Amino acid sequence: MRDFQLPGRSPVVAANGMVATSHGIAAEAALQILKDGGNAVDAAIAGAVLLGICEPASTGIGGDCFVLLKPPGEERILALNGSGRAPAGLDAAALRAEGLTTVPLNRPEAVTVPGAIDAFCRLSADWGRKGLADSLAPAIHYAEEGVPVGARTGWDWAGHQATLSGAARDFYLLDGRVPVMGQTFRAPMQAEILRRVARDGRAAFYEGEVAEDMVSSLRALGGSHTLEDFAATACDWVDPIAGRYKDVELVEHPPNGQGATAILMLKILSHFDLETLDPFGAERAHLEAEATKLAYDARNRFIADPDRTTRLEHMISDRTAARLAALIEPDRAMAAPEPLAEAVHRDTVYLTVVDRDRMAVSLIYSIYHAFGSGLASSKFGVLFQNRGAGFTLAEGHPNEAAGGKRPMHTIIPGMLKEAGRVVMPFGVMGGAYQPCGHARVVSNIIDYGLDPQEALDGPRCFADAGTLSVERGYAPGVLKTLAGMGHRIAEAPSPIGGGQAIRIDHGNGVLVGGSDPRKDGCAIGY
Repeated sequence: MRDFQLPGRSPVVAANGMVATSHGIAAEAALQILKDGGNAVDAAIAGAVLLGICEPASTGIGGDCFVLLKPPGEERILALNGSGRAPAGLDAAALRAEGLTTVPLNRPEAVTVPGAIDAFCRLSADWGRKGLADSLAPAIHYAEEGVPVGARTGWDWAGHQATLSGAARDFYLLDGRVPVMGQTFRAPMQAEILRRVARDGRAAFYEGEVAEDMVSSLRALGGSHTLEDFAATACDWVDPIAGRYKDVELVEHPPNGQGATAILMLKILSHFDLETLDPFGAERAHLEAEATKLAYDARNRFIADPDRTTRLEHMISDRTAARLAALIEPDRAMAAPEPLAEAVHRDTVYLTVVDRDRMAVSLIYSIYHAFGSGLASSKFGVLFQNRGAGFTLAEGHPNEAAGGKRPMHTIIPGMLKEAGRVVMPFGVMGGAYQPCGHARVVSNIIDYGLDPQEALDGPRCFADAGTLSVERGYAPGVLKTLAGMGHRIAEAPSPIGGGQAIRIDHGNGVLVGGSDPRKDGCAIGY
């Protein structure tokens, strides 16, 4: 239990239904859907689409989503892949011929076809109660009337305004300037798109005038996108993947998401007695950093389009985890994981909803980097994601950029099961950090007995590209010890990730929610 004399948040407790997400207006709108008789799917769609107006640097209708869904009255979990594909004309060889080694972030080659709208339509049709029009009504209202810019949203806007170019500057700046906290952001042309989708379904987005606007805008920028690419977009119901950590089971979305990375990371960490360590001390941070290096190396080797992902069973097997764990030295950082692991292998929004029938939705929805590609369609202002930057240009790699393929995605919704029952839908935002964030939140709860809010509040660190980025919440002595182990320490330039979780307390019949203080949002229930 937290010290009530210190700043902090208590977990939110409610009996009938709960929403947790990164913006208060979106959380309230989703909760109202539940109060009006909608189910968790209706509420999740409402909140998610509205987040594209509340936090346009993080998500929007030009992006993708992944969903985990627990139906009411049962404990099975379904996974919906709402990620779009590269246009048929994308050619890695042509990019290599330009001398490029990665897909450029802010060129049309990085723009994959948006998959989220198709997924929301399918999700509503298959599992919603009130219908798509009711779910889209809050976003239509706020896109037209406007949303006051929040503190964290304004901070992100200011930090990434340079990404915006061309038409995007017209739609996502106010008189050429970054909106600041308290100013109102409106997106009336997005309201028009959503009205059409509410009336005519997915065809209003992937065919006709809206699709023509997106395609003509991308082609004018040098893209190869066609109307056929957009019309062919289709989400998929797939089976989730899972792995055990002590007495719980972590359920993740399968590739092309990177959820397998979180499973592998927890399995590696299971070989160490984390519960005996200070949760925010150097030893735990070191072990987490080393497990991150090894798990992310595996991710980079194997995860790709579902049709091309290789050796997934090997990646998340207990044997692989044990062999990788044996490579970790308890007091010394590894310089690079690739040579050691060779013998073994031969920005974003999150929302979770649980309703009174205990249908649970874990949904993550993103345009990848802040403001995505920074490119927008000229008439309707659809801001395009840059998920194509998740491809590699390495020839012959399963994740090599190519037309019609889905790239490796960083966004991952999660759920925890205990004794066969779903006990917590949760997610952690933050691009590449997300598997590490999943592992940390699960360990905070299972190893240290923290409630969902405490598990999200604690300081974070992330080993990436040879540097251990550390939030200011760590004590100075911890940083000194980590540096002595060989870690190259750097203060994190921004908060590391953000997350939400709702614990389903089956014994007491209540829901216990937490929402990350690094964002503008909240958990709210009734």
